[in-house]
Parts: sequence; C-alpha cells; structure tokens
Amino acid sequence: MSSPSAQTLPLRHFLLALAVVAIWGSNFVVIKYALHTLPPMTLAVLRFSFALVPACFFLRRPAVDWRNLGAYGVLIGVGQFGLLYLAMRSQISPGLASLVVQTQVFFTLLLAVRIRKEKVLGAQWLGLVLAACGVAVIASHTDGTTTPLGLVMILAAAFSWACANLLTQRAGRIDMLAYVVWSSAFAVPPLLLLALLIDGPQQMAAGLAASDLGTWAAVLWQSIGNTLFGYGVWSWLLARHPAGRIVPMALLVPVFGMGSAAVLLGEPLPAWKLIAAALVLAGLAINLFGPRLLAARVKPAQE
Repeated sequence: MSSPSAQTLPLRHFLLALAVVAIWGSNFVVIKYALHTLPPMTLAVLRFSFALVPACFFLRRPAVDWRNLGAYGVLIGVGQFGLLYLAMRSQISPGLASLVVQTQVFFTLLLAVRIRKEKVLGAQWLGLVLAACGVAVIASHTDGTTTPLGLVMILAAAFSWACANLLTQRAGRIDMLAYVVWSSAFAVPPLLLLALLIDGPQQMAAGLAASDLGTWAAVLWQSIGNTLFGYGVWSWLLARHPAGRIVPMALLVPVFGMGSAAVLLGEPLPAWKLIAAALVLAGLAINLFGPRLLAARVKPAQE
C-alpha cells in the first residue's frame, strides 16, 4: 500500500503547477496588451521566433518524423495562435477567448472518435453537451466586444489545437518542450508570409517602431514565460507524477483568464458570462473526471 505522501502532490510541485496555469490564463491579457501596438500576425511571428531561438541550440531535436513536427508547428502557429491573435485584436474579449479556446478538449475527443475509433463514455457526451450549451450562451450574447466572427475564429483555433493534440499522441513519449521549440521552425515561415499579406509591410514596420519595453516584455512573456517555462515545467511535472494529479489543474486556465481580464482590463462579468463559464468548466470537469469515476465504481463491482 502506498503512503499518503505518495498519493499527494508536494506543496512546491503544486505551486509550480499553479504558476504555470496562472501564466497560461493571464497570458490572454498580455496578448491584448501586445496587440495594442503590434499587428496580430507580426506578434505571432515574434512569439514563435523567440520560442525557437536560442532554445533550439540547447535542446536536441526530438526523435519524431519531420512531417509530424512540421504539421504540429503549422497547426499551433497558424491555426491556433494566428487565429487567436486575429480574433483578439477586435473580435473577442480576452476572458472569453481564454474560456472558448478550451473547447479544444471536446474537439480532440470528437476527432479521436472519428479518426482513431476511440470509445466515448456517456459522461463525456454529457460534458460535451454542457460545454456546447456554454458556447451557445456566449453566441447569444455577442456584442461590440465579442462578435460572431470572433467566436467562430476562436472555435477554429480550438479545432486546430485539437488536431495538433492528435499529432502529439502519435509522436509518443517525447520531450514536449523540445517538440514545441523545434516545431516553431515550421510556424515562423507561414506566419511571416501571412504577416506580409494581412498586416502589410507598413503596419509591421510601424508596429515594430512603436514597440516600447512593455511591448517587448509582452512578446518575451509569450515566448519565454508561456512557452518555454510553461511547457518545460508542465512536462517536468508530468514526468514525475501521474497525469491525473497534474492535468486537472488546467481547468484553472480560464479562471485565471477571466479573472485577470476582469481585474487588469476591467472586462465585465455579467451573469450570462458566469453562466457560460460554469457550463463550459462543468463540461471540462465531467470530461476529465467522469471516466475515472465510472471506472472506480465498476472495479469494486467486478471484484
């Protein structure tokens, strides 16, 4: 029988996990700050450029197929963050963006059913329905700060993230930090092309010229804090503890996202937004804990 201490997360490891989800959640406020100066695709280029260099000189390329690495880089760079930055420029508020993008969990579930023929439990379908109701509440309350287009763009970003999740599952047990860093090499070229086409050379130059220390700090926070520190610590924790003790902490990302947006940007939290958040978070929690709870109930019955 394992000791109680072995079944709990040490305080310093818990605080590390909490720091990561706080960074990931509050990062949406940082993105909004950077977008006041930099055009969205230009910000994406800088984020992935600094995530790649100089870290690639210190991390060995993961033993994974180049096509897998390249596809992941494009899906995360262009599909997830490119769309996220475009939407957050003027189409959706940071708090709601941090919440809606978590629907990637359910897109991942549906893709796994479609492509990998995985079986889905009833509890997971219930979680999907609850989250869909939460998104529907948001869609019915779109206003000047959140538009239907912005909501669709964030859902598309979540779908792209879900596709990338399947690629990481196919890659197997690898160094996720190295995987993210090296995949950035495939994100930068298409993002640069899109920056030239969407932002335009003049806006790119103007944004870079107007960037002050605060803007560059926000860019580095994207690359170093959100990517290198976040993924590095998260991978380190997952290597030392069962996923069931670490992964549930990710449910706090939209909590920090909406909370920091309310405190730092004055983003309002009306009743409908809290209801939508409760529905989505309940759906995420059921999807995460439901299968394990059902398995725990079935096991004693079989014994």
